[in-house]
Amino acid sequence: MTQARIHSFPPIIRKGCRILILGSMPSVTSLEKHQYYGHKQNDFWPMMFDMFGQTYTEDYSKKQELLLSHDIALWDVLSSCERDGSLDSNIINETPNDIVGLIEEYPTIEYIIFNGGKSYQSFKKYFSNLLMQKEYLKMPSTSPAYTLKKEEKRKQWRKILDICEINI
Repeated sequence: MTQARIHSFPPIIRKGCRILILGSMPSVTSLEKHQYYGHKQNDFWPMMFDMFGQTYTEDYSKKQELLLSHDIALWDVLSSCERDGSLDSNIINETPNDIVGLIEEYPTIEYIIFNGGKSYQSFKKYFSNLLMQKEYLKMPSTSPAYTLKKEEKRKQWRKILDICEINI
């Protein structure tokens, strides 16, 4: 059975970003909403607002601005793939985004942070040479499918923000 090809979104980025957070591919819900981490049970946005001491909002433009105001960019390792459902384990026939081109266009990126194992595995598969050039950190997935307790996920993500010297 042939599955429909799905595509990721453009990056959320601006000049001066120091940190690039990479996911794998948006979930079905995220694709429907045209928003990164659009599933209401994904902890990415609530966690980010909490860590920066901000009140959570559903306003997607405010979500994007929160990241950009702290020099954090957001994108996916994969440009397109075929997938049944939302699980990363179901991804087949993947095509990577032009991360090399993005980093060349935004040379201030110092850190690459992976939101989960699939983004890290795909990055290593297509861009292993960049792992030698940038600081990188693999974090637990913020997806509800990854069953690590929310408190432990947040604790690990908080360490990243400290390492990256983001002022809160």
